[in-house]
Amino acid sequence: MGKVIKNIFKEKLTSGEKQIGAWNTICNGSVSEILGFAGFDWVVVDTEHAASDPIAALEQLQALGGTDTSVIVRPAKNDTVLIKRFLDIGFQTLIIPFVETADEAQQAVQAMRYPPHGIRGVAGTTRATRYGTIAEYAKKAETELCLIVQLESRESLKNIEDIAAVDGVDSLFIGPGDLAASLGHLGNPGHPEVKKVIKDTIVKIKALGKPVGIFSVDLDYAEECFKEGVDFITVALDAHLLMQKSKEIISRFKN
Repeated sequence: MGKVIKNIFKEKLTSGEKQIGAWNTICNGSVSEILGFAGFDWVVVDTEHAASDPIAALEQLQALGGTDTSVIVRPAKNDTVLIKRFLDIGFQTLIIPFVETADEAQQAVQAMRYPPHGIRGVAGTTRATRYGTIAEYAKKAETELCLIVQLESRESLKNIEDIAAVDGVDSLFIGPGDLAASLGHLGNPGHPEVKKVIKDTIVKIKALGKPVGIFSVDLDYAEECFKEGVDFITVALDAHLLMQKSKEIISRFKN
């Protein structure tokens, strides 16, 4: 019989190894595969701000399975049923958007765990169990699951200590875009006030003993964040890469 698959992303996160990743918003397995073979440590399959859903995400997960890149999924919201579906098709690491309170973090934890410690529904012949060939999946899966919660508002920052204290929350991830909007700087995550708040938040999270991640396709700022103690950073987004490179080529010949 098979064994529960090792979560390499979680292993690296726990060991303190710095990791860089990419956001996968183009819902196509080939795009996912390209990001994987490019060599990113991890790729987030996004279903919040992308047209993807569990069916499309399965194709993306399968495509990345042939690479050495770890796979993370972001559900559209903190929803018990969505979390269950993503776990059942084989995702081991989830990043939950817009978590503002300890109760919301606890809700996500409960959805990740089987009874009596949670409310995840039990199904024996899922892709996660390799269709029933991992006999002790229900008993051992939790050790390889990883829960990341996103901090994206003033309210979430007020509640960092309580959120971080929730048993089962493995890491906190700062979302600069929504956070900037919450701070009154819509569309300007690079505003000095936003950067100051982010820097203070990184220090606070590290003091709480939790790994911290952030999104930044500004590579200079990403390097600064690593120096400030961030553990993993989204440094690329597929649609952004395609658009920027396309514009670069067009400007060379059209201007």
